[in-house]
Amino acid sequence: MSYDANEHEVASVTSHSGPERFSYFLSKVTDWEEVWSLADDEGWALSADESGRQLVPIWPAKSFASACCVDEWARHTPRAISVADWIEKWTPGMTTDLRGVAVFPTPADSGIVMEPQELANAISEAMEEYE
Repeated sequence: MSYDANEHEVASVTSHSGPERFSYFLSKVTDWEEVWSLADDEGWALSADESGRQLVPIWPAKSFASACCVDEWARHTPRAISVADWIEKWTPGMTTDLRGVAVFPTPADSGIVMEPQELANAISEAMEEYE
């Protein structure tokens, strides 16, 4: 079973700063062992940083990802990715493809931009502390 936030929690958390959302992200990912991204029939959603580098957007729960299904992502739907797959498959793939990660973007903010391995390390450390 997946975690999902209610409307009040979505409104409250999305109004927080990027670093606060990142802390929230780590706590939920540690608890539920999954991340969420957006996909459509053509593949996974991507954003870009100021230099044009592709970024994979991720969230801690379906409802936060759903809130970003607007504009260029309007035809996308949230999809869960297990933490194990994220660390073992996605992280090396994004590194090879020279992509970054946009952690917990909102319609008004691009999120925290990180290197894939940096995020994998942060998730692994948070999970070790949780045990």
